[in-house]
Amino acid sequence: MISRRDFLITLARLAATVGGAGMILVDPDWQRFLLGGDSGLAFGGTYLDELVSSAPKARYWTPLTIKGDGYSPEETIVRCLLCANGCAIVNGQRGRCRTRMNVNGELRSLVYGRPISIHIDPIEKKPLYHYLPGAAAYSLATAGCPLRCKFCQNWEISQASPEDHQVSFTPPAKIVDGAHANKAPVIAFTYNEPTVFTEYLTDISRDAKKQGIRSVLISCGFMNEAPLAEMCRVLDAIKIDLKGYSEDFYRTACGAELRPVLRSIKQIAKSRVHLEIVNLVVPTLNDSDKMLQELINWILGEVGPDVPVHFTRFHPDYQLLNLPPTPVATLERAYNMAISKGMHYPYVGNVPGHPGNHTYCPNCKKIVIERQGFFITAMNIKDGYCKFCRRKIAGVWT
Repeated sequence: MISRRDFLITLARLAATVGGAGMILVDPDWQRFLLGGDSGLAFGGTYLDELVSSAPKARYWTPLTIKGDGYSPEETIVRCLLCANGCAIVNGQRGRCRTRMNVNGELRSLVYGRPISIHIDPIEKKPLYHYLPGAAAYSLATAGCPLRCKFCQNWEISQASPEDHQVSFTPPAKIVDGAHANKAPVIAFTYNEPTVFTEYLTDISRDAKKQGIRSVLISCGFMNEAPLAEMCRVLDAIKIDLKGYSEDFYRTACGAELRPVLRSIKQIAKSRVHLEIVNLVVPTLNDSDKMLQELINWILGEVGPDVPVHFTRFHPDYQLLNLPPTPVATLERAYNMAISKGMHYPYVGNVPGHPGNHTYCPNCKKIVIERQGFFITAMNIKDGYCKFCRRKIAGVWT
């Protein structure tokens, strides 16, 4: 019994052969409706044609040649090695992130040089609380993500396909020039999952470093070890979303696995790169005492008490409009659990004006960084030390 998906793919290939053009022009919305949106054939209009024809060769993949059987020709499938999904992609199709396509046996990046969102944010919005407080971050994203988080707060970007947003090609040097022109000392790769544009990300970071501009990554942590190692060589800080301490939660709520994320966090912690962790606390899904306690215990045991951890408020969005915002009391419970276990820098996130937004000295307990929303209202750290008791405060301050 052939599946509906296989039937549609076969039909598409036959139609392409009969038509002689090698590509069928089908509305992308219908394509994703019929094929489920996970891999996507090379359908679309002239903009998608442009993306495919100009897409540079991707890194982190290997060819898998399938010999013909006398009825079908030899075919080269490529296995993407960028993230833990490990997509095997036939010619003309894409991986689960929708951004990397097999073009005649070569994996190409459809999002290199194609940012769909550029903004200037305070670095605290990422959130990075222990990395250059008050700095402006020149922030950019492309389309695409390897995950399918039902609670995604940026789903219009992360769940989009490259052809959904027609943008001009922007070379890495132009991104660096934009940061410099806006007096932003940091470039942030954010909003979607930047791993999907790792080639663009690393090229920008290398160019930025030559200009004295630093680079930070806001990530789900689902990448493989080799690409993460390359990113760690060029990045200065990484924030990882540890969405919950449960394999079942990751599978059902995110369409992913927990173990690759834990591996990435440990790998970053062993590098020179500054690390912070965010846990978006979603009511009824990952807010139990058991899951919060296990998450705190794992962080303390594997990366230590000095890594800042943000317990952040969920707001109804995307596919979870039925859930309420996270009660502040739930975030306070997680915060107090972390403090009682010996975590030095837990935070209550997405609750402006809450005392849990401030940074406290682990020794004298006084406020060393006071915040109002995303803005610094008092700084009591000098040369990396608490002004009151001279305790060293973990982070990058200059």
